[in-house]
Amino acid sequence: MLAPAVLAAVPAAAPAASTGGAAAPAAGNATRATTAHRIHTTGVATWFGPGFYGQKTACGQTLTPAVVGVANRTLPCGTLVKVTYGGHALTVPVLDRGPYSHIADWDLTAGAAQALGVNDTVRIGTRIVGSTPNVPTLGLPAVPESTALAGGALAG
Repeated sequence: MLAPAVLAAVPAAAPAASTGGAAAPAAGNATRATTAHRIHTTGVATWFGPGFYGQKTACGQTLTPAVVGVANRTLPCGTLVKVTYGGHALTVPVLDRGPYSHIADWDLTAGAAQALGVNDTVRIGTRIVGSTPNVPTLGLPAVPESTALAGGALAG
């Protein structure tokens, strides 16, 4: 069973310029175009979570139940991917390498899997929609300003 996760919107798609992360080619580089052509519009997805909580992803984020993202073998860290499954759609960043299963193309974090209603190995729809800077907080829910200003408790 997946632990509940609080989801927030992923930042709006940024220009497709390189933002760092593992294997991030320069904008306009033929490698990026080649990689994009290798990403199919559907793929097999698995999910990962509880056994990996507290560990760093390949892109530098600390995995927690609240992190929402995907692992992909070839896309640069910070690539935004729209994932669809069972009538649900979610835009998530690439924040890890994998999956290491030979049957899957994508690995969803537990938070992403829960938001999509995935609890097994499934076929998902995917589309690259942009990129965002690869930062340590990538994939975490946004903290509402009123909560941040009140030190974690809502001001009354």
